[in-house]
Amino acid sequence: MHSVSVRLEETIDPVELGARTGLLWSRHGLVLAGIGEAVRIPVARPDGATGAQALLAALRGDNALEVPATGSVAFGALPFDRHAPGELIVPQVVIGTDPAGNRWITTTGVSVDEGIAMAVDVLAAESTAPQATTYELTSAVTPELWRDDIVATVRDRILAGEFNKVVLARELRLTTDQPIDVAAVLRRLNQSFSTAIIFAVDGFIGASPELLVSRDIDMVRAHPLAGTAPRSSDPKRDAALAAALNASTKDQGEHRITIDWLLDNLLPYCSYVDAEPEPAIITLPNVHHLGTQVEGRLSSPAASVLELVAALHPTPAVGGDPQGLAIQAIDAVEPGDRGLYAGPVGWVDAAGNGEFAVGLRSSHIVGNSASIWAGVGVVGDSEPEAELAETRAKFQAMLGALLRP
Repeated sequence: MHSVSVRLEETIDPVELGARTGLLWSRHGLVLAGIGEAVRIPVARPDGATGAQALLAALRGDNALEVPATGSVAFGALPFDRHAPGELIVPQVVIGTDPAGNRWITTTGVSVDEGIAMAVDVLAAESTAPQATTYELTSAVTPELWRDDIVATVRDRILAGEFNKVVLARELRLTTDQPIDVAAVLRRLNQSFSTAIIFAVDGFIGASPELLVSRDIDMVRAHPLAGTAPRSSDPKRDAALAAALNASTKDQGEHRITIDWLLDNLLPYCSYVDAEPEPAIITLPNVHHLGTQVEGRLSSPAASVLELVAALHPTPAVGGDPQGLAIQAIDAVEPGDRGLYAGPVGWVDAAGNGEFAVGLRSSHIVGNSASIWAGVGVVGDSEPEAELAETRAKFQAMLGALLRP
């Protein structure tokens, strides 16, 4: 079984297609939508990147384009736990578009004509999903208990010198009386968060603001975020909140931890790597973030994006610092397994090119239930009440998409 990639003459909307099939990646004009499953490739972690990449490369066949994201392509959503095994999904059909104006179809295990027919059928089908009428939102830990017994306790341990930073998250669970319409939720996310990375893999969907790592031939890029402020509907107040974030010693320090760590861990794979000298304010509909663009050139032979993901996840922006001690603290104090939340989610092609986001502003949907997480970086200057407010601001992204009719 081998893949075939050809230019696509038909007009097919990949965002709508991926929303309906539940296999979607959309970032900066590159859109990939998958249909069906040709094969699943196991990913042993943390050291199985090379083996998984080899299995994907073995599927490569004829490719009329030879640009990144063509040839055999796999989607993947990997657990936050970097030792937990994961899988890559190679769809039977991938419809792709890129900022250069290329449009293509890749098929694996079916013919190109069959693939086009499958896409047309998906888009022609009328939705029969019933509208939910009841919603129940629950939490394993009350907000007050999370604030006082988890955040405050970890903050005090940081002040005592055990860690520099620990990222703590809390979970909400939404239950409805009807199966959740994943396609409708993705449409809302795409409409509301047009600058974010829209993804869907195996029921794990979201609008992530954060690029963990991308590999384009021999170029590597990342866009880590750390430091958050809420938005305001009042323009003057909103500008003041963004300015305060930029001036915050606490948030700037938290951000610097992530950038320094990322550069140190990318350098072994690069002939050079550098970051913007100062973070910029990244504004989303619900929050402001501090973000820094990182870019480098990979040494030859270039590491695959799967190798880079294994080297970089979890960054201090979602784990903490020092990494090992912070993860131990997370495991000890958080009542539930994060699952796919804050794990790497993205795509990889047979040549090792790819893009992976941090699985934030996300939800794992199974039937009529959705798990939603929001996290905060706790440092010595953290105020537990402010950290609780930050989770509420971050929850708005997914709750708005899930609850809006």
